[in-house]
Amino acid sequence: MKIVVCVKHVPDAAADRRFDDSDHTVDRTGVDGLLSELDEYAVEQALTIAEAADDAEVTVLSVGPEKAADAIRKALQMGADKGVHVSDDVIHGSDAIATSLVLAKAIEKLDYDIVLCGMASTDGEMGVVPAMLAERLGIAQVTLGSELAVEGSTVRIRRDGDVSTETVEASTPAVVSVTDQTPEARYPSFKGIMAAKKKPVESWTLAELDVAPEQVGLAAAWSSVSATQMRPPRTKGQIVPDEGEGGVKLVEFLAAQKFV
Repeated sequence: MKIVVCVKHVPDAAADRRFDDSDHTVDRTGVDGLLSELDEYAVEQALTIAEAADDAEVTVLSVGPEKAADAIRKALQMGADKGVHVSDDVIHGSDAIATSLVLAKAIEKLDYDIVLCGMASTDGEMGVVPAMLAERLGIAQVTLGSELAVEGSTVRIRRDGDVSTETVEASTPAVVSVTDQTPEARYPSFKGIMAAKKKPVESWTLAELDVAPEQVGLAAAWSSVSATQMRPPRTKGQIVPDEGEGGVKLVEFLAAQKFV
């Protein structure tokens, strides 16, 4: 069984995230980044499936600048077998539509039975790329799975909604996306970290994928950020000494803010 996991390198949510002043795109070079947490669930599901199969291979695929290789490396440390990094300067500023095009072209060059994705990226949070991938590849999609099972050539998920739960299944090849309700990702072991250094990672450009430069990038994006504004600094909180009337002052404050 061949499994391809699509992962994204995103700015660290705990870091000082910001936009580039020149084109209002997310600054991905001047801030710390990491493998998107939601994509870690997809990597974990791929590894779990591979461990239960007789003959399986997990390939990690990422599109992005040079630092995106760190996301691939993390997945390899977790246990994936090999990686593919699509990197080209003209990809900068691409939206979900262009990203799905590049990913689909890369996947078409690989052997695959299942394409696994997280439910969304932790930076854009659009959650539409898995469906776009299935459309471009012309294969089935089972998305937003909170539980995943593979039996032979059948992929089955449990999808939990607000008022109901449904079971959805498809025959492979298929695109599958999983939510953060699936089991948490494993931590890379020391053995896994050392082994990852010897695992192959291929680098591809758009020319190798037969994608024209005008199909990607900010100029081709259907959506873009027109203006940004820095978040105002947090103001100093109000300290109220409790001299026996702390409860009264608390209620007065809550009432003034219309919380009660």
